Amino acid sequence: MPQMMPLNWTLLFLITNVIFFTFLIFTYFNYPSKINLTNNTSIMNQNDTQSIHNFWPIY
Repeated sequence: MPQMMPLNWTLLFLITNVIFFTFLIFTYFNYPSKINLTNNTSIMNQNDTQSIHNFWPIY
């Protein structure tokens, strides 16, 4: 990669894709720790319909 690479559409597209997917992974792995603050009755509640990630075996 050269030192003074011009800012083209391909580079902007790759940068936005990397930022978007890292943000997606970051929010996906931080969602259960945020929902456990509201639901402190039980860790494994299979009858919880408000929880989006109800199908997870651990949460």
